[in-house]
Amino acid sequence: MSEPSETIKTDSTTVNCDGGGGALGHPRVYLQIKPEVGEIECPYCSRHYVLSQTAKTHTGH
Repeated sequence: MSEPSETIKTDSTTVNCDGGGGALGHPRVYLQIKPEVGEIECPYCSRHYVLSQTAKTHTGH
């Protein structure tokens, strides 16, 4: 596994990634972070999304 290009903290278990850079990015993908795992990597650009500690403590909607 390669090093992530960027690490982004989020409060949401669903994130979208388009690689940034407008037309130089990649197709937008929606990624689901499993709370028990707490992180996910974009398969296109290797951005690393990390669920914040405060998000992990919230339950339900």
